[in-house]
Amino acid sequence: MSRIDFHTNVADKIDYTCRLIRKASAANCRIIVLDTDTRQLDRLNEALWTFSETDFLPHVMFNDALMGQTPIVLTDKDDVDFPHLELLINLSLHIPVNFSRFSRVIEIVSREQQETLAGRARYRSYQQQGLTPSHIISKTQ
Repeated sequence: MSRIDFHTNVADKIDYTCRLIRKASAANCRIIVLDTDTRQLDRLNEALWTFSETDFLPHVMFNDALMGQTPIVLTDKDDVDFPHLELLINLSLHIPVNFSRFSRVIEIVSREQQETLAGRARYRSYQQQGLTPSHIISKTQ
């Protein structure tokens, strides 16, 4: 059964996700990041290269020849076979199709009304599936 964590009230999804990835990467986690908004996914890709001068966060886009050996994979598709199933960070507005294959799912929800409403719907949907999501409210400005 997947562990589901909601991180809500996020002021800057890209910055927050970079920090989350850095923390998970430091714990040797293998990470899939899903975002169906390809422009936002491109911004995340860029941000991971420039986020920190001291941290190297090796990542590739899905279908890259090195995705099996790379600990961080970015994708806009959720109905594919992923190279690893440890942690899924979901930036999209829907529940990923194959979320239950992952050990852990982190749902990132910004302060925007559309995202908040979609996040609440996902939370209820997980509950209806018999899961007990945790909820962390971001305190960052």
